[in-house]
Amino acid sequence: MKDVLLIVLFAFGGAACAGVLGAMALRLVRHRSVAVSLAVVAAVTVTAMLAGTLAVAWAMFLSPHDLTVVTLVVAMAAAVSLATALLLGRWVVARSRDLTRAARDFGTEGSFAAPPARATAELAELGRELAATSARLAASRERERALESSRRELVAWMSHDLRTPLAGLRAMAEALEDGVAADPGRYHRQIRTEVERLDTMVGDLFELSRIHAGALELSPSRVSLRDLAADALLGADPVARECGVRLSGEGFAHVPVDVDGKEMTRVLANLLVNAIRHTPADGTVAVAVDRHADAAVLSVTDGCGGIPEEDLARVFDTGWRGSPARTPPAGAGLGLAIVRGIVEAHAGRAEVRNVPGGCRFEVTLPLAATTTG
Repeated sequence: MKDVLLIVLFAFGGAACAGVLGAMALRLVRHRSVAVSLAVVAAVTVTAMLAGTLAVAWAMFLSPHDLTVVTLVVAMAAAVSLATALLLGRWVVARSRDLTRAARDFGTEGSFAAPPARATAELAELGRELAATSARLAASRERERALESSRRELVAWMSHDLRTPLAGLRAMAEALEDGVAADPGRYHRQIRTEVERLDTMVGDLFELSRIHAGALELSPSRVSLRDLAADALLGADPVARECGVRLSGEGFAHVPVDVDGKEMTRVLANLLVNAIRHTPADGTVAVAVDRHADAAVLSVTDGCGGIPEEDLARVFDTGWRGSPARTPPAGAGLGLAIVRGIVEAHAGRAEVRNVPGGCRFEVTLPLAATTTG
């Protein structure tokens, strides 16, 4: 038993000395290639075994022949280990360089493609993460381009929409000032109409800027979506009568929601006015309120004839107006963008889809939290 302990102590001592030297060598080459580090690890492994063997041989007084045999065996093992470590290191370095080149292309061309050659699990995982990051960045760039295009369209349309009433106001003001207006009362009424139109446009811009800046402050309270829909129908009735459009909305379900009544009223008004403007005379705009699972759903269905499938994803974009056939004579394409912003601020979502004869806008909101006494 004593001899075994001595062998263990001498073997551990020799191997420990080799290990300490190997750790120092690894520290010195820690900034070098991984191939060098693998070679050092292999050398440390073999050297530790050789040092332990020599220490035991010296302590146990092995014969020179036995010591020579052990040394030769360890030397052969060292050569094979070092060759294997160098080959493995060169392979890992090559895969790492392939990944580096792909990442460099990612920085210059804006897209990443993982190298086709097989790599270690860690490098393969890194390649997958880079590919996923590239896809997310590409989607982000696409959204940014779409947003920038939408902003340019909005500026162009707003410039046109503001210039037209301003030109009319200037002409009417000059006519009144020169005393050449045949019917001053009609001019005054028209001026008031144009001013109200400008005020609406400026109000929409201000509301949209608050939404985009995250400065929309909500004051939620418990209300019934049925009551909000009924009030919105009453408010939109004069516009519908003027356009010859019928409003339909009966038998609303009582669905309680926690929302800001003022902001949600604006959502419903924008949806109804949008539907009325795009529904031909003698058409119908239908409003429905329902409960689906744990959500409240309000829908507005118009008779516009449908929206092209490629445009459905842009309906709620800022400044989007669609095809010339759907472009109303007034408005700046802000109403539906405001709808989406307000609904999302309430943790809901706004969607649109085509139905026979028109399209249906749906607003989905969380149900009011139940309270227990």
